[in-house]
Amino acid sequence: MKKVPRHLLIIGMVLSMLVWGLSWPSAKLLTNTTPPLIVAFIRFSITFCSSFLLLKIFRVPIFIKKEGLVPLAIASILMAAYSMLFFTGIKKGLPGAGGVLVTVLTPIVTYFMAMLIAKRKPTRKEIYGLGLGAIAGIILLKVWSNYTHLLDSGNLFFLGCSLSWAILSRYTSQAYKYGSPLAYTLWMYLFCALILACFVNHTQAIAVIKNSDNNFWLNMVFNAVVNTGLATSFYFYATSQLGAERTSSFIYIVPFAAAVASYFIVGETILWNTIIGGILGIGAVAIINTKK
Repeated sequence: MKKVPRHLLIIGMVLSMLVWGLSWPSAKLLTNTTPPLIVAFIRFSITFCSSFLLLKIFRVPIFIKKEGLVPLAIASILMAAYSMLFFTGIKKGLPGAGGVLVTVLTPIVTYFMAMLIAKRKPTRKEIYGLGLGAIAGIILLKVWSNYTHLLDSGNLFFLGCSLSWAILSRYTSQAYKYGSPLAYTLWMYLFCALILACFVNHTQAIAVIKNSDNNFWLNMVFNAVVNTGLATSFYFYATSQLGAERTSSFIYIVPFAAAVASYFIVGETILWNTIIGGILGIGAVAIINTKK
C-alpha cells in the first residue's frame, strides 16, 4: 500500500481525534439502555463488515502473513479489553469529563514504554510536549479540587483503557511487517467480535437488535463505521507510519473535542478549565509533531 505523505497523516489524525471526541457522548447514549458487552459486540461486528466492504472497493489486499497471526491475536485481545473498559467507564461516568484521564495518560504511558523498549531518553522537544500535555490534563481534571475523586465516576476503568491502548499501539505500529496495516486492523475487528461473542448473552443481544430504535442505530452506525471503521483504522495505520508514541500524542486533542460534543449532545457544561486545558493539549500535539 502506498505511503501517505506526512502532512496528510497529520491532517487525518486531527480529523480522527475530532471524531473520537464526538464518540464519547454518542457512546454514552448507547450504554444508557444497553449492556456494554452487547454494545461492543455489535459495534465490532458492524465495523468488520463495513471495513471489509471498503477494502474490497478500494482493492486493498486483505491477507496478512502467517507470522502476524500471534501479534494479531494479542492485539485483538487488547482491543476487546479496551472496548469493555471504555464502554463500562462511559456507562458509569460522564462522557466529557470521565474520559480525560485516559486521553492524558495514554500518550505518556506510550512514550515511556517506547523509551524502555528502545533504551533511549526522550528528546527535549518530547519532554516539553509531554509536560505541556500533563499540565493540560491537570487543568482539565481540576486536580486541585477533585484529587479525592480521580478514581470515581468510572475513571478506574479508563486507567485500564490507557494501559491496554498503549500496549495495543505498540503492536499495531508493527503491522506493516505482515501486510497492509488496514488488513491487519480488519482481522483484528473480526477477532474482537469473536472474542466478545464468547461472553455475550446472545438472547439479550438478539432482543437489542430487534427492539432498538432509530436513535440507537444511528449512534451505533456512527461508532462502528465512522469512529472505529474510519477514524480508529486511520489511527492504527498512522502508528505504522509515524510510530506509536508520536501518533498517540494526538490523543491530547480528544478531551476538548469530547467536552464540546458533550455540550451539544448531552448538555454537559463547558467550563473554563476545559477551554484552557484543551488549548494546552493542542499545543502539546503541535510541539511533539513539529519538525526541528
